[in-house]
Amino acid sequence: MKSINILIAVLLLCTSTITAQIRNAATATVKIYGNCEICENTIEKAGNIKKQASVNWDKDSKLATVIFDSTITSSDDILKRIAIAGYDSDVYLAPDKSYASLPDCCRYERVNKTASHQSMKPGESHSVHTKGESPLQQVNPLYKVFEEYFAVKDALVKADESTASAKAKDLDAAVNSIKMSALAENEHEVFMKVMKDISFDAEHIGDTKDVGHQRDHFTSLSKNIYELLKITKFKVTVYYQHCPMFNNGKGANWLSKENTIKNPYYGAQMLTCGKTVETIQQ
Repeated sequence: MKSINILIAVLLLCTSTITAQIRNAATATVKIYGNCEICENTIEKAGNIKKQASVNWDKDSKLATVIFDSTITSSDDILKRIAIAGYDSDVYLAPDKSYASLPDCCRYERVNKTASHQSMKPGESHSVHTKGESPLQQVNPLYKVFEEYFAVKDALVKADESTASAKAKDLDAAVNSIKMSALAENEHEVFMKVMKDISFDAEHIGDTKDVGHQRDHFTSLSKNIYELLKITKFKVTVYYQHCPMFNNGKGANWLSKENTIKNPYYGAQMLTCGKTVETIQQ
């Protein structure tokens, strides 16, 4: 009993020391699956960033204490890195390729393999498939994400701020309802890298009726949707198009299911300004 109390005291002291080293410290406790000391080293190495984040994982309880600077990173980002290293948590599933590359002794039982990605927004539904969906929607879990993106694009072409806002909210909901286990391995890896940025831009477009602000966020939204669509079997030809004038002449890209140029950055002002720079056929 005395030794247990000493161990608890040591852990509390270590946590206090780490917290003091990390500014704006926030703490989360999450279950991460693994087996041994090698797992412990890999999990903590994947999660730790000097002065930004620290992970302390216990192999017996499978619980990790995650301490992070809340102004720089989040528990979400940390758990993504750990998942990419091969370890499932109650929040993210590891890509199959990463899990398969673990040493034999580290291949834990994947109890959450069929679990969906857990959004940081409690109470939301995580089901993508609903009655009345087309076969393409059922085959491709990212279909809804792409379709909502195209709806935002179409609204910006018309400078329809209200519709762009509503469709961006639908896009954010679609991103947060994706089942990680339903994604192909390459989709899984890319989706984990871009999902936070897609949600960030979708939220900003959804929260404003200022078409200029919406278009500013549409540039980075388009970049991340492009990265995701490039590795997805969308089964529809998509055109990656470029406007040379937007952003003070720096230019900006967007995706369209039409080869005809309909510029979402200027709408009727310069509707046909731009060109197709890549045709994505799958």
